[in-house]
This record gives sequence, structure tokens and C-alpha cells, in this order.
Amino acid sequence: MNLRDLVYRLYARRVEGRLDHDQVPKHIGVILDGNRRWAKASGNTPESGHKAGASKIQELLGWCAETDVEVVTLWMLSTDNLDRPDGELIPLLGIIEDAVRALAADGRWRVHHVGTLDLLPARTQSVLKEAEEATLGIRGGILVNVAVGYGGRQEIADAVRSLLLEHAEKGTSVEELAETVDVEHISEHLYTRGQPDPDLVIRTSGEQRLSGFMLWQSAHSEYYFCEVFWPAFRKVDFLRALRDYAARHRRYGS
Repeated sequence: MNLRDLVYRLYARRVEGRLDHDQVPKHIGVILDGNRRWAKASGNTPESGHKAGASKIQELLGWCAETDVEVVTLWMLSTDNLDRPDGELIPLLGIIEDAVRALAADGRWRVHHVGTLDLLPARTQSVLKEAEEATLGIRGGILVNVAVGYGGRQEIADAVRSLLLEHAEKGTSVEELAETVDVEHISEHLYTRGQPDPDLVIRTSGEQRLSGFMLWQSAHSEYYFCEVFWPAFRKVDFLRALRDYAARHRRYGS
């Protein structure tokens, strides 16, 4: 361990020691951004960057467990990412599949897919379904939402479509639905239905935009934009995000 690593470790302990666990967010959304840029800066291939990013996930969940976070949503693949060239997309899907299998095999996390399954290859769909089924009975651990083939606008469109189909089966007319539909009705048809909305959204790589991540659920979320690329994200960066969150005064609608 070099001097710089030692300083960071001591600083992380100091920040963690001052952290008020009563002020820790219960649901954290993370936009895992910067894998390719990290790889380029290191002189490596995009695939190596994605692998490094996938290996960081277990570390993050360990930090979340230590600080009493209950739900974590990981944006691993957007609907826009599906338009990438096959030479990058196919290896990336394989890396995501391996990461999801590892989450399920860990035994501590309950895995839940958020996104549009139909947009994904059959093998990826199977991996996501199997991981969710295998971890369904886990209680007490973190609920890990793996956002694969996810887009915020698509989620809202899917929720509205599901709502319309539900009421069509009941024989509800469009006029009757228009009179009664409200925010909660749509929320009940989101990919994350039944879960608390994210208290904190973290995005790595220095980009300061949501890019469509959890558009509906993040209406009252706090945001933390971190300069480091995702594979280089450290525990001290995570703790800084929690410290920043705890220091803010959340005033809904004021």
C-alpha cells in the first residue's frame, strides 16, 4: 500500500465515523458511467473497461450494506446502448449477464430486473429471469434493481400501457379512466412498483444529467455527480455522496 492509498483509507474512515446512519438514503440509484473513457485513458479496450466496471458492483453493494442502504438501482444498460455496434454490444451483454449471475450467486442480494425484456436477446432475458427467481426468497438483504434495457421514457410509456390494458379488461371506459386516473395509479405500474423512490441518485464520470434515468421516481431525489469514472469509484467517493446527502435539507415542493 502506497502513501496515497493509506491517506485515502484514513480519510474514508474519518468520513464514515462521522456519518449519521439515520440520515443515510434508503434507496440509491447509480448511473454507472465512464467505463469506456476509463479504458481509453488506461490504454485498454472498451471491453476491459466494462469488465472493470462490472467488478466494482460487488464493492458498491458491500459499502451499501455497511451503511444500511436497503435498495440499490444500478443502470447497467440503457435502451440507447442497444444501438451500439455488435462488436461492442455483444461482449457488453455477456459481461452484464456474468455480473447478474454473480449477484444471484452471492446469496445476500435480492435481484430484480427493471427494463423492457422484449428488447433484449433471449439469453440475456433468461439470465435476468433466472436471477430474479433464484433470489426471490432472500430476506433482509439489499434489493438490487438491475436496469438492463432501461429507459425512463419507455418505463412511463409501459406503465401507461399496462394501466390502460388493466382497465380495458375490467370494462372501464376511456372517459371513466380519465376522470379517476392519478399519479398513484401510474406509479403502481412502474418497473419499481411497491418500492420507495430513490432518495439519492449518483452519477459517475462528471456528466451532470440524468439521461432518462428513473424520470418518474426521481422527482424528489437528491443528485450527486462524481468526477471519477465508474471503474475508479472508491469507497471515499461513496461516503462523500452520503455525507453530501445528509447535509442537504430536503423540502418537497418548496
